Formats: sequence, C-alpha cells, structure tokens
Amino acid sequence: MTAETASTPAAVPRIDFLGLEISDLDCDPAAAAIAARDPDAGFAYVVTPNAQHMVRLARGAPDFERAYAGAWLVLSDGNVVRRFSRLVLGQALPHASGADVTGRLFHHHIRPDDGVMVVGGDDRLMTELRRQFGLTNLHQYVPPMGFIRDAAAVDATVEAVKARSARYVFIAVGSPQSELLARRIADAGGAVGTGLCIGSSLLFVTGLVRRAPAWVRKLGLEGGWRLMLSPVGHFRRVFHESLPILGIIIRARFGGRGILQRPS
Repeated sequence: MTAETASTPAAVPRIDFLGLEISDLDCDPAAAAIAARDPDAGFAYVVTPNAQHMVRLARGAPDFERAYAGAWLVLSDGNVVRRFSRLVLGQALPHASGADVTGRLFHHHIRPDDGVMVVGGDDRLMTELRRQFGLTNLHQYVPPMGFIRDAAAVDATVEAVKARSARYVFIAVGSPQSELLARRIADAGGAVGTGLCIGSSLLFVTGLVRRAPAWVRKLGLEGGWRLMLSPVGHFRRVFHESLPILGIIIRARFGGRGILQRPS
C-alpha cells in the first residue's frame, strides 16, 4: 500500500470560489492524480462542477451540497465560469472538465487490464470502449430510470459497485443522480477505487456523440454549440439552469452571497 490509506485519499490543495472549494488542478494533473491512487484504496470520488451545478448549489440543494462536501476532487468544469470569474472577480480558476479528464485517463493512463466499471450507458458504449481501448476487465451496471428515488434500487447499485472492486468507476447516470450515488457508495463503505461523476464524457471519448470543436470550447461557447444542435433538449439547461451563474458572480462582486455562502 502507498502512504494513502484506504479511508483517506491524498489531499489536494483547494481554492475558494464564492464558498465552493475547488481543487487547484488543471486537466493533466487531475488525471495524473486519479491514476496515481492505489487501486486498493478505499472508494473516493470526483465531481466536476459546471455552471448548472453551481446554480443548483446556490439555490439550495442539501443532498447535492452534501455530495459535494464528500468529494475527494472538485474539478472546475466550464470555460464560461472560468472566464467570467477572471473578468468580474479577478480570480483565476483552474480548468479540468469532466470530458477532458476522462479523455486523458483513457488515452494516457488506463491500461487494458485495469478494472473499469460504468454505471449507466448502453451496449453500444461498452462495445466502443472495448474496441477502441482494448479493455479486458470492463463491467457495467445499469440502474433503472429514476433509481435515486428508490432506496432498494440505490442499495442494489451500491452493492454492484462494491462487488466489482474496479479501479475506475465511471458514473454516467446524469446529475444530480451521479453525485448523490457517489456519496452513497462512499458512505456505505467496503468499496474501492475512484468514482468519476462525468456526465456524457464517455460518449465524447468514444466519438458516439460529437463534441464541440476545440476553438468553440476555448471561447467558452460549448453550451451554445449544444443548444444549436439540440435546442429543445438544451434550452432549459442553458437559460434556466446555467446562465444564472453570471448573475451570482456579479452580485458576489458587489457584496452579495456566493454559491455556498449563506446569508448571515
């Protein structure tokens, strides 16, 4: 075993962003830190807050906040927040999106015989992961729709993760289900490996879903790109669930409360 114990993953410096503690890691160091964890170490998990997550936290979501409080890494995902933070607050944030970190892991760190488990996804995704990366120890568990509201279904999912003892557990059941499940796995005890709440990242890594071009992502317009491709599916996410973060940052600049800063 390394110096990292089964219950305490290696500490990573964090920076305060309006009350939300973000791990001070960019993409490559984040992927390297995840890959460096002892495969037998106790379960720890990674969350990747984007604008949508930050707005949910700011509006008050106790279970979601608790899930964030238990995360080993809290990686800054989203160029819009990063750029606006620098412009309005003068605060530089690291950038380690879930899609980029997942890509680095598969292309540079995950070996074919590493234990990998996917919670969610479909048969086509699993086929592509095996074909493209030669994975020989890949497993999947697909919980039922809306499982997070069913205690028995959550328990079954937790037990499935514990039974596989995978080094990497990619939790792809949408937010906030992924984060809530990760916290439940950690609280249950008995699981090992690193859980990654990564949204649609596996679809991007395998090419099953086309990601925005690099120049679009660099400008912080990936949300607009997805809105253009799927206006009905992304309208609410962009305008109601994500854009309010800009107002939160502006208000914080003039003394208003931030993401996890509660009124006195």
